[in-house]
Amino acid sequence: MACEITIVDRGRGPQLSTCRITVLDLVPYFQRGAAYEEIIRWIPTLSQGEIAVVEQFYREHQDEFDEKDRRARQRREEQIRLQRLNFPEMNGTPEERRTRLQGLLEKRRREKMR
Repeated sequence: MACEITIVDRGRGPQLSTCRITVLDLVPYFQRGAAYEEIIRWIPTLSQGEIAVVEQFYREHQDEFDEKDRRARQRREEQIRLQRLNFPEMNGTPEERRTRLQGLLEKRRREKMR
């Protein structure tokens, strides 16, 4: 007996009743028009029926999910930007990198002492 595939909310946002895949997990695939076969290639635990249920829910609430996806991407880009500020790319010789890291360490020590 197959269980009914529905969308439920268990606190992480709307997700499949059959697994932990959320609607937001599949939004990028739907936005770029990916075929179900491509989605299954990347998430092989999903069936075509599960993808169809998620896609229908997404289409019914598309503006909301597109906005959530845009905000999530924006947050991720900001976190990457901040990480690159805190941990810049290490170019140069090993001695130059060591000197740069020692400078960063000293700067953080001074900031902690304030």
